[in-house]
Amino acid sequence: MSLLEELYRETIMQHAQRPHNFGPLEGATVKVGGHNPSCGDRIELYLKVEDGRIAEARFTGHGCAISQSSASMMTDLIRGKTLDEALELEKKFKAMVVEGEPPAPELGDLSALQGVAKLHARVKCATLAWNALEQAIEEAQPS
Repeated sequence: MSLLEELYRETIMQHAQRPHNFGPLEGATVKVGGHNPSCGDRIELYLKVEDGRIAEARFTGHGCAISQSSASMMTDLIRGKTLDEALELEKKFKAMVVEGEPPAPELGDLSALQGVAKLHARVKCATLAWNALEQAIEEAQPS
């Protein structure tokens, strides 16, 4: 295993074992659930949106290291972003894990999940939180 692969594995495991932003969010303006029936992963994503910006993001749920670390890193990354900026990050993340595109620099630690593109069974795990984010943003957008 290369040094880079080892670093990526370590990043994923750190977030999976001690996820950031884990737990319900009191005062959330949006709450969205997600479920991957093929493996049983579940997530509840909580956002507090103020003036079109994600002031706070948290999640609860259970699942594999990939789904939990993806949710952990995602909630770190989207805090403080506008809804449009968060959607742009979601597109870049999915381009990386679904289409195998090189990671965008803005994804930061999420680049650790770039190898998922080669593991088709794990793509749904990695994108679970991001699909919930997309749905949450749709609900948070003014009509």
